[in-house]
Amino acid sequence: RCFYDQKILQKTFGVWKERWTVSRERKLCLGAASHSRHLLQITIFKSWRAYVCQQQGKRNKYCVAESHAKRQKLLRTWQCWLVYVNVQRSKHGMQSVALAFRERSCLRISWAVWRRRRYQNCTRRKMNTLALQHWAQSLQFRAWLQWRELYLHSQNDKQKETRAVTHHQHWELKRCMEAWLGCLNLCRAKKHQKELAQEHHRNRIIRQCFSDWRLSWEHRRRMHSHQKDIDNLAERIALRRAFAHWKHYVVLCVEEARWCELAENHYKCHLLLLQKFWNRWKSCL
Repeated sequence: RCFYDQKILQKTFGVWKERWTVSRERKLCLGAASHSRHLLQITIFKSWRAYVCQQQGKRNKYCVAESHAKRQKLLRTWQCWLVYVNVQRSKHGMQSVALAFRERSCLRISWAVWRRRRYQNCTRRKMNTLALQHWAQSLQFRAWLQWRELYLHSQNDKQKETRAVTHHQHWELKRCMEAWLGCLNLCRAKKHQKELAQEHHRNRIIRQCFSDWRLSWEHRRRMHSHQKDIDNLAERIALRRAFAHWKHYVVLCVEEARWCELAENHYKCHLLLLQKFWNRWKSCL
């Protein structure tokens, strides 16, 4: 009965330890999944913020370019209007002088020649002014087109570089997660095999002990005359088997402690690897 109580206690402690280990692994898995989701949310938020800042910078530059173009057009219009006003003033003054001269001298032929030359000169000046304005506008338009082409080329280069960095970060994170999941599945499989082996060994020991006890009981019932000798022999056999079982149990405990230590070292190495990739990713970012 004492041996049976000890086996019941051992079995109960094994079940409790198994449940405690399963709950601990579940907590670790939930923490890892939460940490992974948190990292993905941080990455998405940073990418979105960078994209919003980039779009805001584009809009600001485009507004500045439009404002500059409007100011340049208004300045050219104002200058043309000033030139036109000055020309009109000069024209009115020259016309008044010419009329006074015609009235004073009455030289119609000279007046006609002078009007024709004046008209030719005015026409030539207008043509020169228009040609200069057209040349200045064409130069400004060419400069604006070159600036716009360079700006678009630089923006495309920045976008390509940002996409390449994001793709590299996602690939590194995916590779780390796949390695971690593979290691976790391997540890679970090993633990399940170990638990099955321990359960099979415990059942075999229990069946063997029960069979031995039944044979001993039948033998005691048949051999009443040799009760004392058989009792002593049974005690020695029971002590020897208990010592063998205790020795086997100690070996199993030592093996289990060694496996636990190896699993803990592997998990620490995995955490160090994750921390290394995390630091590298942060430095790259």
